[in-house]
Amino acid sequence: MTAEDAAALVAEIEEVERELVLTRFTHDDAWRLGCLLVELATDRDLPVTIDIRRGTQQVFHAAREGTTPDNDSWVERKVRVVYRFGASSYLVGRRAAAKGRDFNDAHQLPLQEYAAHGGAFPIRVDGVGIVGVATVSGLAQGDDHALVVEALRAFAASSA
Repeated sequence: MTAEDAAALVAEIEEVERELVLTRFTHDDAWRLGCLLVELATDRDLPVTIDIRRGTQQVFHAAREGTTPDNDSWVERKVRVVYRFGASSYLVGRRAAAKGRDFNDAHQLPLQEYAAHGGAFPIRVDGVGIVGVATVSGLAQGDDHALVVEALRAFAASSA
């Protein structure tokens, strides 16, 4: 990937994060979002683990056939990145890569605790900020990220 391509991808992810801001996010909303992700994954026969947090509380968790306990570890590591850096795990990782840096080395963070790989997306509420995280693990990082974004867009449209 060229430097221009990397910069364009970072800008695209930043725009999506600015776009996807909700008016509210309750426990029931977390459940609906999780169910929507399960439905998308089931329809496409995707082997993913889905996790929805409200604050630090895990409100929804599902693991489809083909996943392993390692996917739960990836979820935890991606979620930590979102809460620490205030951006999607994909954006944080792509920013580091665009600068030619290894994320974990650059921030002196242990790989066993932080993974700046796509799939964890901050749930923002207008006027409040980050109130939770929606995470998918099991696909290539860009695909994990894209599935969460697709579900959040559909959820936001149905909640409007």
